[in-house]
Amino acid sequence: MQVCSCSHLYMKKFAVIVAGGMGSRMNHTVPKQFLLLNGKPVLYYTIKAFLQAYADLQLILVLPEAHVSAGQEIIDAFFDYERIQITVGGRTRFHSVQNGLAMINDESIIFVHDAVRCLVTEDLIHRCYEAALDQGSAIPVVDSRDSLRMITDEGNEALERSRIRLVQTPQTFHSKILLPAFKIDYKEKFTDEATVVESFGLKVQLIAGEENNLKITSPVDLLIAERLIHP
Repeated sequence: MQVCSCSHLYMKKFAVIVAGGMGSRMNHTVPKQFLLLNGKPVLYYTIKAFLQAYADLQLILVLPEAHVSAGQEIIDAFFDYERIQITVGGRTRFHSVQNGLAMINDESIIFVHDAVRCLVTEDLIHRCYEAALDQGSAIPVVDSRDSLRMITDEGNEALERSRIRLVQTPQTFHSKILLPAFKIDYKEKFTDEATVVESFGLKVQLIAGEENNLKITSPVDLLIAERLIHP
């Protein structure tokens, strides 16, 4: 679905950074987005990437209610607070994103990104923007390196690896697609924004993601990120 032309010289940009997780798999009392990575919180690197990618981008940070003050401290210490708003997360990722989108009224390109994908590059952000501007959506994906099996009622069966893609963020959409899509009723199958948009009746466009754009969910991910992150 093509909703706008790449000839547009200017389109408002919003990044909804979803930081609602509590980090139970990290075996840590501090949510993973606030863990230190080379001396700075994981969330710092994620915010920095988006603010540097576009000087006119506005960022909406979705945080657990109990950790809003911690997020505010990061903003006060490192960033221009005039470009960042904070809202509280919801019961699920869907509801957290919904809360973030409720703060957007302008026609725009909207990025939705996991706060703990702190290795996202400006190049990927730019490519997602251009693709969404042209096609209405941009879902970054990478190939699966592993063999895959699906659990079935009869046991399990192999999947054809060459036809599988692993989904990343920022999942990026034109506001004319994403805002109305998130007004539909919640379903358990909504694991990301692409599944919501598809349930709304629209196809999504895949683009090449990045191998290093990992999601920090376990202690080993934090160790890998420490080796890869730029100060």
